[in-house]
Amino acid sequence: MQNHTPHTPHTPHTDHAGHGGHGSHGHSGHGAGSASWAMAARATLHCLTGCAIGEILGMVIGTALGWGNLPTMVLAIVLAFFFGYTLTLRSILKAGVDFRTAFRVALAADTLSIAVMELIDNGVIVLWPGAMDATLADALFWGALAISLAVAFVVTTPVNKWMIGRGKGHAVVHQYHH
Repeated sequence: MQNHTPHTPHTPHTDHAGHGGHGSHGHSGHGAGSASWAMAARATLHCLTGCAIGEILGMVIGTALGWGNLPTMVLAIVLAFFFGYTLTLRSILKAGVDFRTAFRVALAADTLSIAVMELIDNGVIVLWPGAMDATLADALFWGALAISLAVAFVVTTPVNKWMIGRGKGHAVVHQYHH
């Protein structure tokens, strides 16, 4: 998506040079190279929320239906993307942006972040001895899931910092929040 200018009448954040007044909120200078770790962590936490909802729901559904590991994991990943995009889409739509534009922004903002988070999260679970065979009643299931999401957060935060510093990812979404 080349044009990141909002399609709403109120567009004060298209000029990224004039963000000095937002420094106390951790939003100063959304231009290249200026992303703070706090901003990246907030973007990652947003991504983590959608991913965790999708992961848990997918694993619960797959496990409850007696599915095998692969179909359950695929469902969990699909739902993680769905909920990750939905949270972003919801916030952009609340800003008065049309659905098509909001959908494009959500895809552009979240795809890499969710993909990295899902790769790390599911990679940890696959590599954790016994985690793939743990049931919902097992402490191992919940412990491995919590740790895998924490590891995914730590690995994905620098990715989001890099993207925001280049005016991509949640830097694009931010212009629609005001």
